[in-house]
Formats: sequence, C-alpha cells, structure tokens
Amino acid sequence: MSVFSAIDVTDASPHFYARWSNPTVGLLERRLAALDGTVGHFVLTPHINAFLERYPDLRIEIYVRDSIGDFIGDAMDVAVRFGDLSSRSLHAEVLLQTRVITCASRAYLAAHGTPATPADLLEGHQCVTIRDPATGRPFEWEFRRGDKIIPFEPTGRLKVNDSGSRIGACRSGAGIAQLLDVYVDDLGDDIVPILTNWSDETFSLHAYYRKTEWMPAKTRAFLDFVRNLASETSRGRSS
Repeated sequence: MSVFSAIDVTDASPHFYARWSNPTVGLLERRLAALDGTVGHFVLTPHINAFLERYPDLRIEIYVRDSIGDFIGDAMDVAVRFGDLSSRSLHAEVLLQTRVITCASRAYLAAHGTPATPADLLEGHQCVTIRDPATGRPFEWEFRRGDKIIPFEPTGRLKVNDSGSRIGACRSGAGIAQLLDVYVDDLGDDIVPILTNWSDETFSLHAYYRKTEWMPAKTRAFLDFVRNLASETSRGRSS
C-alpha cells in the first residue's frame, strides 16, 4: 500500500489551511501511501505517472506490504487495500467491488485435471494459499453461486504472503489459486479461470485515512486520483 508522510494539521487553522489549498504548493513535498500488493502492482502504479505529471512538485513513497501496519506511527496519509480492516481510528471508503476468481495454469490442469465443483478440490488438488497476517494461518476460501455459499479451507504445500508470489506460483503450475478479476485478464492466457459458476463472491477495495476537518490538500488530491482510477477500473471491467 502506498503511504504519504503526513503534514501535521493538529493545530490547523483556516490561515494554515489556505496556504495548502493548492496541492502544488510546497516544493518537493513528500506524500506517503500504503498499498497491498494487488493494488500496488496492478491498479495504482501502472497509472501513477499521470498523477506525478499533474503535480510535479510532489514526491511519493509507496509501501507495499501484507498488512496496514502502524498507520499513525508510520506517518501514513492514505492506505489502499482490499478487505475490511474494521479500524475505529480510520475512515474506510469503498472504492470498488471485484469478483474472486479461482484459477490455475494450463500446465497444472493438464497434469491434474480440471475440477468441476468445489468438492473436487479435495481430490488431490494443491491450493496456493495466502497467509492471513492477523493469524498466520491461510485465508479461507468461499465459493458463491447466487445465495448458495460453500466455505472451503484450502490446503497445499505452498503458502505465500503477497499477491505477486501467489500469481507467480499459480502460473508456475504449483497449484490452484483464488485471484481477483480486477487483474486476471492482464495475466495472459496461461492462467485459466475455473469453477466460474461459483464466482459470485466479491471483495471490496477500500481507501483508509484519518478524516479530519483540515485534510491537507495534497492528501485530498491523491484520494481524488485514487477514486477516479477506481471508477475507471470498474467501468472498464463492466464494458
């Protein structure tokens, strides 16, 4: 997740705020944003140059990690992550919804066969799991078709803690993985969606930030950029 170094507005006044009402004020002003791997690799950084060109006096530090960490202590301005953190200290804004897609490589399917139902995953299939930073255990999977929900506890020899490693392992033929349709189409035809009639589960992308009366204009500018990018991504997937 990308993180901006926060401008301290604890003692903000209208006079102070007016000075920062223009996001271009402040030569080489640094902003920090924290991103999870999916957002960093597939959603934000492929388009970040448009923001940099619009605000040439801003420097951005992007941190990609598997948890939000100490948002306040690390002086983060914005975090953009999939999933709900249920944080009482941060405002959560839903940016988009994306479907969860179960996938495997063509090489894996040729070697192990294509499962027709979620229950078939129990018949000797390997799952590439991803670590839940809160528990250290793999995230559970869920298969949805309309109102029907099948919870599933994936098992496999490989557990990773970031989306890039999960995609790479899936592409290598190490096992079946659950990915997000926000980027599946960009992975090439060597990764194939499976169990597509059980893919109604959705995952929310959130922006997390401290909602204050005097939010720095630079933070607002970055949030607007992320909102517009999420909106364009949603429209692109639905067209």
